[in-house]
Amino acid sequence: MKWTTALLFTCLSLPSFAQPQNPKPAAGSKPFVLGVVDEIDSRVLNEKRILNIYLPEGYNPRDSVSYPVTYLLDGSADEDFIHVVGLYQFNSFEWVNRAPKSIVVGIATVDRRRDFTFPTTIEADKKRFPTTGHSDKFIDFIAKELQPFIEKKYKTNANRTIIGQSLGGLLATEVLLKQPGLFNKYIIVSPSIWWDNGSLLSQPSAMLQDSFTQKTAVYIGVGKEGLAPTATPHVMEVDANLLAEKIKNSRSKAVSVYFDYLPEEDHATSAHQAINNALKWMYAAPLPQH
Repeated sequence: MKWTTALLFTCLSLPSFAQPQNPKPAAGSKPFVLGVVDEIDSRVLNEKRILNIYLPEGYNPRDSVSYPVTYLLDGSADEDFIHVVGLYQFNSFEWVNRAPKSIVVGIATVDRRRDFTFPTTIEADKKRFPTTGHSDKFIDFIAKELQPFIEKKYKTNANRTIIGQSLGGLLATEVLLKQPGLFNKYIIVSPSIWWDNGSLLSQPSAMLQDSFTQKTAVYIGVGKEGLAPTATPHVMEVDANLLAEKIKNSRSKAVSVYFDYLPEEDHATSAHQAINNALKWMYAAPLPQH
């Protein structure tokens, strides 16, 4: 398997990563470096994937310090990478101290419907979205290729977080229920649980059994979002709450869950506030339960 490192990623290059080479900066100016761009040649997905990687202040590959890693779905430059990195940087400031300095790995998007959804029984959705239903391969990519690559190349510790919003939240939920050991922190925002008529809510899971001993924190945030785009009525807030209740009923003492209803946010705006709240709940002072 072959991996290559690409050019430095800068804030001057905000469009998608399929962009042409950046124009030369004006005389006297310098690029504002936010992180690096890596490329992984995936055999599982049969394609190259772009990784946008933020390394925290003070990161030094030659010292003995290791860092938690957050894997961000929808991690392209024109999606969630920049604002989520800002949240991690802010919350790790010494005078804020809500979260540890962390590596953030933004997985740039290729086809969200293909990568983030499992096969559906809804014929209308099969016709509308013909590339859907291959989340199994994407989860294999994370487990068998991406995590080993990051852990070999960067100074990481055993603290692994996944962040997913909307269809990304659906994927994060699928990982939680089917392969909970891949991460020990899950930040799930406005998840599209309505997919396949909410079948994921009936998914059995090792995470729900008393034999599951990996300490796991699950944050679920949702705004005032209303009806999902389905023939059978699904309310986004209700589905998210049902997911939280399912996890609360886990017999494992190692699993904790926080449900966060954000009535002043909607599907488009919930992620930023939710992720900030999730970091506060997971690492610092407890949030009041709504």
